[in-house]
Amino acid sequence: MEKIRIVYLGTPDFAVEPLRRLMERQQTDADCGYEVVGVVTMPDKVINKRGTQMLMSPVKEYAVECGLPLLQPVSLKDAEFLGALAQWKADLQIVVAFRMLPESVWDMPRLGTFNLHASLLPQYRGAAPINWAIINGDKQSGVTTFFLKHEIDTGDIIQQDVVDIAVDDTAGTLHDKLMLTGGSTVLRTVELIVRGEAKALPQESLFKSVDELRPAPKIFRDTCRIDWNKSLQQVYDFIRGMSPYPAAWTEISAADGAVYSIKVYETGMEQAAHDRECGSLLTDGKSYIKVAVVGGYINLLSVQLPGKKRMAVAELLRGFNMTGMSIVK
Repeated sequence: MEKIRIVYLGTPDFAVEPLRRLMERQQTDADCGYEVVGVVTMPDKVINKRGTQMLMSPVKEYAVECGLPLLQPVSLKDAEFLGALAQWKADLQIVVAFRMLPESVWDMPRLGTFNLHASLLPQYRGAAPINWAIINGDKQSGVTTFFLKHEIDTGDIIQQDVVDIAVDDTAGTLHDKLMLTGGSTVLRTVELIVRGEAKALPQESLFKSVDELRPAPKIFRDTCRIDWNKSLQQVYDFIRGMSPYPAAWTEISAADGAVYSIKVYETGMEQAAHDRECGSLLTDGKSYIKVAVVGGYINLLSVQLPGKKRMAVAELLRGFNMTGMSIVK
């Protein structure tokens, strides 16, 4: 039987694991029923002012290691790119953490194009599903493979796998859990397609009203500002949902009027009854900084000042006098 020809599209670390799983299976099982014939990823990035140093995407690094053919288009609508892609004669395309594809790309293979999304669709459609699941205090997340169609993240579901969210998970740790799970999910999806056993489920069958759905919109700087008027659990979940990237932040003002923007990466919760104003700072100037919120205090554990490295609060306090400072709300 002729093998299914696969083209893989992806860029960051999250997209490497599924490709690795596919290649390892292909290299160890001659009867796997598929062959990855090419990879599409982002162009290399210039990382110095002279333009002499270039940074390859993680997917490109792995593809080069495997000796896979590569395309790195600036525009996915470029005629030269579309012609080169067509020459690979893909039967199936797989998209993981890439760009939005024009129909001329995702509709090219005879078996279609499927995407790996880092949520249990139809929940958390959008650009930042990992962050929003933690911000909203969810206890579970997961990954979904689905066939692409015009509307973003709305295609028919092929496979899903659930991943538990621990109480101390951050966006970073959940990313890594979903990345590993996603590798298995993509491989299983391909195996089903190869055997002709893939059954796609319309997302509309999983909800009655769009009001039931939680979105996962792109996160901007203003989105990351901490609202100290929220509850203890909400503030704690917000900060870990933004850690380590893009990072939650707040502003503090000094007695002389200077204002400092501080990124907050790690915190602890201290339940306590108090009558302090939300956002009030408490510190011994040596080992701890607490912020009053509804229901207790947020203990700042790991932070970063502008132009400085990330550091523990005790280290910050050794060189930064917090006396008389307050949070700008």
